[in-house]
Amino acid sequence: MADKIESLKDIKSAAAASSTAEVKVRKSVKDKQGRSYATGKRKDAVARVWIKPGKGNITINDKSIDEYFARPVLKMIIAQPFEVANRVNEFDVVCTVKGGGLSGQAGAIKHGISIALNEYEPELRSVLKKAGFLTRDDRVVERKKYGKAKARRSYQFSKR
Repeated sequence: MADKIESLKDIKSAAAASSTAEVKVRKSVKDKQGRSYATGKRKDAVARVWIKPGKGNITINDKSIDEYFARPVLKMIIAQPFEVANRVNEFDVVCTVKGGGLSGQAGAIKHGISIALNEYEPELRSVLKKAGFLTRDDRVVERKKYGKAKARRSYQFSKR
């Protein structure tokens, strides 16, 4: 019995020593042009995002952010990852986005920018993760059921 306890202690100490010795260092992932790529998703929208060092220009489907998103709230959503990481006006963003509505597309771009920033500068991972930007928001519209007007709404009941 004592031998088993001693061997368990040895296994635990060896496991602790090996886990502390193997500290994984994340490396920056860039292509030949010095860009980082990521895919962001939100609802039915999918955004393909490339970031590279620049002056803070954001291009969406070959249009500027002011042309594509008229509402200031959507522009603010897209800028959030840069503000949290203290990298405002340091990166140019080029992205293509398809599907969904404008709100879903803005969320998809935000998700893509966050992942691309993480790929470009792995040190920012803890800041972006704490803000919740690296997690995909998996909420989608519930499907319509038969016998219902919408997903859950019933038809109006008439007694007479």
